Amino acid sequence: MISEPSFFEDHIDLFQQGQFCAEINGRIIASASSLIVSLIPEYRDHTWYDIVGNRRIFTTHDPKGDSLYGDDICTHPDFRGLGIATMLFNARKELATKLNLKRVIAGGRLYNYCEYADMLSPHEYATKVVEGDIKDTVLSFDLKNGFKYIKILPDYIYDSRSLNYAAFIEWSNPHYLLSVCNNSTS
Repeated sequence: MISEPSFFEDHIDLFQQGQFCAEINGRIIASASSLIVSLIPEYRDHTWYDIVGNRRIFTTHDPKGDSLYGDDICTHPDFRGLGIATMLFNARKELATKLNLKRVIAGGRLYNYCEYADMLSPHEYATKVVEGDIKDTVLSFDLKNGFKYIKILPDYIYDSRSLNYAAFIEWSNPHYLLSVCNNSTS
């Protein structure tokens, strides 16, 4: 029986550089999936599905885009808190720098928003996380890793914990060159 390739294999075939994993003794314990996009306007509302489609093939992947989009990141529960996800975030930043991309962006679920929804709007909640008054499993981690909160993305992904809200997050590449000129002679 021939098995169908996984979406991980599809992502590797389409954009190998943007797919990362961490392994210990041959066992994959964490992964991060990315693609290159151009958002016009650059802070437009979008959903996770708008960006990654059905996940089988990144239909929005644009090698000529200006932003590395963080599709997904996960770490096996037995290996959380060891800095592995931070290493994956740093790998994304290094790739964005190497490819001269303007930024790394993503939608980070407001993981603990369900606990505050009766008291705060999503934006108020995110602002309190940014100010350090509330700890959110995802957004606090994103901020700790150098990302800034841009705005709320409603209906980002179906998720009961975040009530479908995500924070649009961005890391700006400090080495980004608007135009790269080749001054060599032929």
